[in-house]
Parts: sequence; C-alpha cells; structure tokens
Amino acid sequence: MTRPLTLNPDRLFPAEPATRAVAQRLYAQVEDLPIISPHGHTDPEWFASDAPFANATELLLAPDHYLYRMLYSQGVALEDLGVPSRKGPSGADPRAAWRILAANMHLFRGTPSSMWLDHVFAEVFGFDVRLSAETADLYFDRIGEALATPAFRPRALFERFNIELLATTEAPTDPLKHHKAMRASGWKGRVVTAYRPDPVLDPEHEDFTAEIERFGEISGEDVQSWAGYLAAHRVRRQAFMEMGATSTDHGHPTAQTADLSEAEAEDLFRKVLGGTFTPAEAELFRAQMLTEMAKMSLDDGLVMQIHPGSFRNHNRGLHGAFGRDKGADIPTRTDYVRALKPLLDRFGNDRRLSIIVFTLDESVYARELAPLAGHYPVLKLGPAWWFHDSPEGMRRFREQTTETAGFYNTVGFNDDTRAFLSIPARHDVARRVDASFLAKLVAEHRLDEDDAAETIVDLAYNLPKRAYKLDEPAAERTPELV
Repeated sequence: MTRPLTLNPDRLFPAEPATRAVAQRLYAQVEDLPIISPHGHTDPEWFASDAPFANATELLLAPDHYLYRMLYSQGVALEDLGVPSRKGPSGADPRAAWRILAANMHLFRGTPSSMWLDHVFAEVFGFDVRLSAETADLYFDRIGEALATPAFRPRALFERFNIELLATTEAPTDPLKHHKAMRASGWKGRVVTAYRPDPVLDPEHEDFTAEIERFGEISGEDVQSWAGYLAAHRVRRQAFMEMGATSTDHGHPTAQTADLSEAEAEDLFRKVLGGTFTPAEAELFRAQMLTEMAKMSLDDGLVMQIHPGSFRNHNRGLHGAFGRDKGADIPTRTDYVRALKPLLDRFGNDRRLSIIVFTLDESVYARELAPLAGHYPVLKLGPAWWFHDSPEGMRRFREQTTETAGFYNTVGFNDDTRAFLSIPARHDVARRVDASFLAKLVAEHRLDEDDAAETIVDLAYNLPKRAYKLDEPAAERTPELV
C-alpha cells in the first residue's frame, strides 16, 4: 500500500501556537537565503565534468554512509548496496540495491536521514508518495529519467539549490585538477577547496609513507628533512589558496596540541619518518603539527578547523575490505581544556588567528568548549556535527553553549556531507531549529523579536561567511605575506 509524501510547513517548529507563530516569522527571514557550505566532502569532479549522475543508487545511496551504516547494522552487506570497495566499483545491480533501501525505509524513522531524504524526494524530484518496497521501481525510474535531463546535472542543481559557495576537502597530495578544470571552464559557480593534511600528518595513517613520498613530489621540497617538510606544507597551502581555499581541516583522534622546541620537533620527525615511533610519539607528532599549522595560518590567513574525537575505522574487517569512511567511525570522549592549552598558550590571544573547534563529545559543550570560546579571541565553536547533525543535536548545542559563548562565538551551520542533494535539506533543518530556539527566547521575553530576526540571518548567512573569511580580499586573508 502506497502512502502519501507531504512536508508539513511547520515541521520542527514548537507545538505551542504562539511560539510557533514567532518561529514561522523568524524562519521566513532565512528560508530563501543563499546557502553557504564552507565545509563538505562532495566530489569536485561532479562540477568539473558536469556529467549526468547515473542513477538513484549512485547519487543517493552509495555515497551516503548515514544510509548504508544503518542498513549494515541490520545485516545488509555493503556489497549489495553499490558501495565501492578497495577492489574498485561495486558490482551490485543499482536497481536491486535501491530496492533494498526502499524495503527498509522503516529503519530510518525518527532519524535525520529520513527528514533529509523526504525533502530531496518531495522538493527536488516532486514525489507525492513515500519510498517503499511498492514504490521502489517508480522512484528508481523517475529519478533516472530526471537525471538524464540538463536540469539535473551537477551545475544546474548547484544553481537551483541557491548555493553561493561550496567547499570540498582535499589532501595535500591532490593535484586539484578538478578545481583547475572548473576555473578554466568559465563556470560562475563558486566551488573552493580546503586543505586536509591528515594523510601526511598522521604517522598511523595506513598510507602515511606513500603519501609522504607523493607530498615531496608534488611540492618539489625535500620532505625527508624537517625544514623541507614544513616548506612543503607552505607550498601546498598556497596552491590550495589559489583554488579558493580559506580553511584547513584536521580530523585528529584527539584535540591534543604541543609546543616542542625546534630540536625536539626535528628529532620526533626523524622517528616518524623512520617508522620507529610509539603510539604516544605518533600522538605527540599530531599534536605538534596542529601548532605548526597554527603558525602557518598566522602567515597565510587560512582558518583552522579541528574535528577531533572520532575513533575512525573501528570495524577492522570492513576497513580492510572497503577502506576509510564506510560508516564505522565512532565518537570518543574528548578533552579540550588541557589538550588545547599548549597551542593557546602560544597563540590564544593573537586575533590574526581563527580556529573553529568541533566535537562529537556533547558532554564538553557547557563544561569546556563554550567557556573556552567565550574567552579566547582565536576560538569559535563549529556547529553540531556528524552524529549530532540532527534536530535534537542542534537544539542541545544551542541550549548548552549559548549562555556562555553567545551566538557570535559560533559559526552558523555547515553540512559536512558527501550527499550533494541533501545540502538544501540539511540547511533547512538548521534554519528551522534555530528559528524554534530563538522563538522560545522571544516567547519567554528573554530576547526581542527584532533582535531574534537579526540573529537568525547572522546564523544562517553572515556568521559562516565571516568565520571562513569568504568575503575578504586575499591580501586581507594573508596578513604576513608580501
């Protein structure tokens, strides 16, 4: 039996009528604002080639670990879902994979994935019946027909979604050929890159040795020496900035930082290159490199993003067969007060530096992160992230950080997604949640409605642009460069 698909216009708004009315008015201020997406993982090749997406599975299921991790938890093999493995592209039949998702949509009840998918199905593709086992083929065929038309090519969708800026994330060894191709094509869509040096900063990364070799080749520097290794980072950061980068991104296991002497750092680097390091020394090297990245940001103006606290690739067998980022990353307890202190002792009062800190450990919002960001000029709080990129997670973030850090020590919202079509849905959820949170403050006479209206525009649009220096001329983003 098919069921209708409708999006209630008051979804996520307060149930109490007077407060809901305030939320409606606040949401109207931001509903149609352009999307600023300053941190994400969409594939730049999509926009460089502007080739049609092949089918619903390739576009919506195979790249989205929110979806296939849930299916995997219920015993569905990734091989059957179109997910590529270390051996290469999946051999699964795309229609059969889509039918598996459709038959299991009940698993996503109450999850943000359900809200995002319904938004995509209704708003992007115009469906008015729900995805289910009965409608699986209807969906697969209609989506396939749409994807074959010019209106559903990547660039057309980018413009339809009213995306003002989209940042992808690449490793230092990436030649950035897709970003260069976009520039050469004359397309006006603003897609920039972000510098993600983890593979050449983390001695425990499985590709570290090979990536270091490639790092030297692409930078033209002697990365076997400490001075040459640091010079290689500077070279590649500049190359990324030429492709529009305004930020770096660091996905370390912890937020630990260090401030070693030059001799200590050089000695540690030799151990790392020689493969004679202990786990504690690997952690110390990552910690030192956050401080080194901060030093470089003082020179070139790139904003630092620190995304710590994930035990990545927890499922060893799955990692061996399918590689990284396959839904097996698990949040861990994370310290910030002591971990960030070496870096903050060195640079915490230097207003030229900007560091955006994220967490997967919600217990630190009120105890650590809000007080830190509410004091240090260099720190801003990134939005609720990954497992907490949900209505409840966003509410908890606002409830636990606003009293101490305020709204203006946060950076608005970023979607951090590989699933391109979910970007408008995710930003819509964030805007609705912020409208609801602000409406509650207005209803309790803690905030005037005109102040709330100004704040929600800042949260949706102005704060991310400011935090990521998206409107600053290059000369202003590189204070020490001549």
